[in-house]
Formats: sequence, C-alpha cells, structure tokens
Amino acid sequence: MISWIDITCAVLGMTTVVLAGRNSKYNFWVGYLYTAALFVMFYGKNLYASLLLQPVSLAINILGHYRWTHPHEDEKSAADNKSLKVSMLSWTERGLAVLSILVVAFLWGWLLDRLFPADPHPYLDSCVTVLILMAQLLSALKKWDCWIAWLLVNITQIILHISIGNIFMPIVCGLYLLNGLWSLATWIRLYRKDS
Repeated sequence: MISWIDITCAVLGMTTVVLAGRNSKYNFWVGYLYTAALFVMFYGKNLYASLLLQPVSLAINILGHYRWTHPHEDEKSAADNKSLKVSMLSWTERGLAVLSILVVAFLWGWLLDRLFPADPHPYLDSCVTVLILMAQLLSALKKWDCWIAWLLVNITQIILHISIGNIFMPIVCGLYLLNGLWSLATWIRLYRKDS
C-alpha cells in the first residue's frame, strides 16, 4: 500500500534531483523538505541507518547550498560567475572514495546489526547510506563523479526497497536512475565548457 509519505518523498526527491541535474541551485530548497520527509518515512520502515543519515544529509545540503552559490575566484562557472563550476575527481581521489565507501559501509553495517536488530538488511541499508553520503558530498562540491555515485545509489535502493516490500519507491528509484543518466551527460557538457 502506498502511503502519503511515500508519495511526498517521491515528489520532493524527484524534484530535487531533476533540479540538481539541470544545474539549478533551487534544488537545495526542495532538498531541505525532502530530508524531513525521508526522516519520517525511514522511521516508519525501521531503516535506521537511512534514518540516522538525515541530519548528516541536512548538513551536506547546507554545505552544498553555500558552495554552489559562493565559489572561490578560480571555481566560478564561465556561464555564471556567481555559480560554482562543475569539476571532476582525480583517479587517486576516486580510489580513495571507493575505499572509504567499502570500509565505512562494512563498519556501519556491523554496528547497525548489533544496535538495531530489527533492521531487515543492515549491510545493504548501510551500503545505501554510505553511497548516499558520498553522492551528496560530491554533489555539494559540484563534482561530475556524483552522478556515478547516484547511479549506484539508485540501483542499490531499488534492491533494498523491493526486499522490504515497498511498491512505489522502486519505481521512483527507476526514475531517479533515468535522471542520473541524463544528468551525467548534462554535467559532462558543463564540465567541458568550463575546462
């Protein structure tokens, strides 16, 4: 059964990622509401790693809002000198990001399994949580690589939501996946314009 909170999360989430993928700073305002709605939804589904993610997500959203609208001189977009330009991680930074995700997800899953035995999938829940944090952080820094992380998030979230019996959210995550592919292409064009 689809609840009002599922629909609210779907609408707010889709609006946020579509705006971000189109390089709109207004995604952050919708993101604040989305964070609050997700907190309520995850509490009701006993997904505690995802629930505990929301205060951290809020902090990253605030950081991203500031960074996107207050770039340093050498970070300004050619199209809009009041906006942060899209950049990319180095291969070393990508390797460190992957290693960080694996280590933190394993440790978080282990801890979650001991603290919240009601979580039906603590390691998968933790993997999604850590991937989301990485994707959000990279988005806040306006790194093209964030869309790779978001694609992985969407795939793992589809698996997670199907495994706990959510009906509506896997469809929404599928739409996020399509938006992520579109945004990956959009941001590479933005990156090339500013390089």
